[in-house]
Amino acid sequence: MGSTFDTTPCREQDLGKFEILERDGVARIGRLFTKHGTLQTPMLLPVVNPNIRTIEPREMWDEFGVQALITNSYVIWKHEKLKNPALKEGVHKLLDFPGIIVTDSGTFQSYVYGDIDVGVEEIVAFQRDIGVDIGTMLDVFGRPDQSIEELKEAVEQTVKRALPSLVEAGSDLLLNGPIQGGLHTSLRSESAELMGSVNGPFRGFSVHPIGGIVPIMEQHRYLELARIILAVRKTIPVNRPIHMFGCGHPMLFPMCIALGVDLFDSAAYALFARDGRLLTPDGTVRIENLKEWPFTSRVLNGISPSDVRAMEKNARTDLLARYNLEATQAELARCREAVRSGKIWSLVEQRSHSSPELREAFLFLKEHLMGENDSSKSQIVFSSSPVRPGSERWTEDSISRPHLIHANRLIRERWTPPLSDWKGESITNPELLLITSGRPPWRDSVKNDVIRALFHNPSLIPIIQTPNGLLPFDLEDWAPLCHIQASENTWSSLSSPSNDVLKSLGFDSQNIHHLTSSDESIDKEDRIRIFEWLEFSQISAKCSVLLGASRKMTSDWLDGMTVGRSSTGRIRNVFTSDGRHVLSPRLHDGGISLTNEGAKDLHSLGSGTPRLVLKSDAIPYVQDGRNVIHGFIEDVDENIAPGLACLIQDSSGNLIAHGISRCLPSEIRSFSKGIAVRVRGGIKSDDSQ
Repeated sequence: MGSTFDTTPCREQDLGKFEILERDGVARIGRLFTKHGTLQTPMLLPVVNPNIRTIEPREMWDEFGVQALITNSYVIWKHEKLKNPALKEGVHKLLDFPGIIVTDSGTFQSYVYGDIDVGVEEIVAFQRDIGVDIGTMLDVFGRPDQSIEELKEAVEQTVKRALPSLVEAGSDLLLNGPIQGGLHTSLRSESAELMGSVNGPFRGFSVHPIGGIVPIMEQHRYLELARIILAVRKTIPVNRPIHMFGCGHPMLFPMCIALGVDLFDSAAYALFARDGRLLTPDGTVRIENLKEWPFTSRVLNGISPSDVRAMEKNARTDLLARYNLEATQAELARCREAVRSGKIWSLVEQRSHSSPELREAFLFLKEHLMGENDSSKSQIVFSSSPVRPGSERWTEDSISRPHLIHANRLIRERWTPPLSDWKGESITNPELLLITSGRPPWRDSVKNDVIRALFHNPSLIPIIQTPNGLLPFDLEDWAPLCHIQASENTWSSLSSPSNDVLKSLGFDSQNIHHLTSSDESIDKEDRIRIFEWLEFSQISAKCSVLLGASRKMTSDWLDGMTVGRSSTGRIRNVFTSDGRHVLSPRLHDGGISLTNEGAKDLHSLGSGTPRLVLKSDAIPYVQDGRNVIHGFIEDVDENIAPGLACLIQDSSGNLIAHGISRCLPSEIRSFSKGIAVRVRGGIKSDDSQ
């Protein structure tokens, strides 16, 4: 297949920086800048034993698209036949690998064999001297069966070794800062916070591996694995990749990536092959009784299972290792595509059925995400864009998808009933019109019945009952909430909304009316007035939920609005009473886009739209419509979130631009590389009045 990765050294000022290119919540496609090109994440680093190469590193690069690998610096250091050539010509020449080389330090060997005879600074210096791209400090391995006192000591000793290791690394060697703590989540969080705060003369750690997890995975303790990742995410610097040391089974990739893991490494591709086992996204398959391959494979094409069983062991191992590497790479590609398409949690749901232990971990995460009071969830939920094109293929687990939780919370926290009815009378006691009939798009399937109901009772507020919960009719085209693909049985067996849910939306459980179908004719003039009221309510609701502007402010602002329509009659543009174009409802996802005029209005009205303060040297570029880049931001509101609009100001409060955030506030404060806000319009100083 041939590798297309660029091995050009990064710019000196970018060395060690990490950048997010695309995301789905905390799952991210990023790149880490190194001396041998940029490392794309999420990515597996195949473990290469420099003494026993089941697949040659060059073949990994040329045939399997492996961009980076990991080998053991301690093994190279210990064997003179490897050590001398590595020091003389470099580790890339030793392994004949043009890509990025990461090395372990010998910590795992100390876990397997006991003490090792190399010093903390000595092994870092060796990794530096043989030209490693990302090395690893010599941490202290923490086993899950150790006492908390022993694990505390492992964490403390690792932290003590951190600064000397960073000093020894020098300016060119990037360093892994492992996180220890066994099964104790508080200790994992403490370890992550301490290791993340250590800074050397050139930089801190560039990557943070989660160590000590191989025994946990060997015992299939995936619930503990999920808890450990969550604990580390609480305190780890958000601008550094997380690496799962020793994790390489494809079955685990989606869950780990959905929780924010960026890198994996494993020798499983070779170890499982020696035992006649195949790695698949749904578990491990033994070849003993196979008559046909239950999957497609370039490596195994034209060879039957019986042919493979008849091979000499070394040849069989070599072949199966290549299949395992192929399957591993394919699942990572599938995960990256799921991130790009916003479907990573759907993939997690699918894979959770691969084993009872993995299902147990998923059900824990499902409960964790749907809880109300745990602030640690905010990163996963609120970094998931709540507006996205496409549909939701509904399963029993779909309710826990983070972007749907985010959307539901926005509705509960920001949506309120309209202030007045279609006759212009104040609504003091809104009554709920519950829509359980019809299917999306509801503007077509139930619009006429809604208009008839409102004609008879103007105080009714139409709300749609969906598998995802209650959806106000004035948000009925919000994707993906409006595109739920569920069985008819799912739609027909929805339970009645609870009193708490009704109360959160401003309704009394005693005032519920159910939408019924009728052929009654309504006067044309009244029908038009009701329809226009519904449209105004829709624009007002979207301004409230997606822009943070209140119903009252929006109603005053857009009083007397006019609209431009698409060929199908849907609103494309919204104009104020004086003819200024301020908003554009997006037909493909139900979101809403500000124009410059709209941004200026929201800024002057003091809306709740989140704000970002730009550093002065970036202002001219952003005013010209350039994106806001990390490192050029002075301050940011706490409620800024990916996928939602924000206003961009200077330090004096003057409006500079508006755009769509790609990050959480913590990320905006931490990252120094990449795009923070995609600017939709720059505003010159003479235009901001």
